[in-house]
Amino acid sequence: MDKSLEGRVVIVTGAGGGVGEGIAKLAASRGAHVVVNDLGGSPTGEGADAGPAQRVADEIKADGGSAIANTQSVAEWDSAHEIVQSAIDEFGRLDCVVNNAGVLRDVIFHKMSKEDWDIVCQVNLDGPFFMSRAAAPHFKAQESGCFVHLTSTSGLIGNLAQANYSAAKMGVVGLSKSIALDMQRFNVRSNCIAPFAFTRMVGTIPANDERNRERLEIAKRMTPDKIAPLAVGLMLDDAKDVTGQVFASRMNEVMLFSLNRPIRTAQTSDGWTPESVVSHAIPAMRPSFYPLDRSSDVFTWDPF
Repeated sequence: MDKSLEGRVVIVTGAGGGVGEGIAKLAASRGAHVVVNDLGGSPTGEGADAGPAQRVADEIKADGGSAIANTQSVAEWDSAHEIVQSAIDEFGRLDCVVNNAGVLRDVIFHKMSKEDWDIVCQVNLDGPFFMSRAAAPHFKAQESGCFVHLTSTSGLIGNLAQANYSAAKMGVVGLSKSIALDMQRFNVRSNCIAPFAFTRMVGTIPANDERNRERLEIAKRMTPDKIAPLAVGLMLDDAKDVTGQVFASRMNEVMLFSLNRPIRTAQTSDGWTPESVVSHAIPAMRPSFYPLDRSSDVFTWDPF
């Protein structure tokens, strides 16, 4: 059996089900010691339940792997540091953090409450920062380490009623790139994955019209375990030169996303006025404008 992660220690947040569970189990099958972290809350962030994390850890051990369950929140500075410390205390080191934990509170923008905004940003953006920041000194000291952050095409492209989630997930992309830049001297790499998978969170999409019903039926074919090979691949020594990138995984497709770069310029020797911007700069750039796409407008082919 392939033991390419033998002796490595991996924390996977939000690993009590869905994408996180798949990553945790595949990493364990490759020999990693896994901290299965999951608060056990609802897809919208309420409540807590130790059961999901413990179930996954028990199943890993039943299959001959090594794992512990952890139910602390990623969304608090102190508890994130305690999650990292639990890996050090139990296994003696830490090699990879997979920032997968997330919540959704989909609300059309003009009706979005401060609570809707706060809880989504706390889990989906503060969480990855707190976890990564807690792990960083350990990675620096050992001059190695790997971060895998889960982002979303809701941020990379756009989706309706997800301003909170989209903003947080785009923040994760900026966070990952900054980590990659700041920690490259210590051989620490940081990458993002935008997953396409049917999970508890995706299951919250209401089947209230034909479009959503079609989305749900297609999504159900994209099982969470399809994300794990890319995530675990990024942990391997053979990927040690891969950093600062944004990937996507959609059924049997693996994609590399572009990062923002200038695509058109306009200049004038006389300097710009508001009027000349409107009369000259914008018309020159208009052919290169992006439409108001949603993720489903860009991915028009069925997953395969």
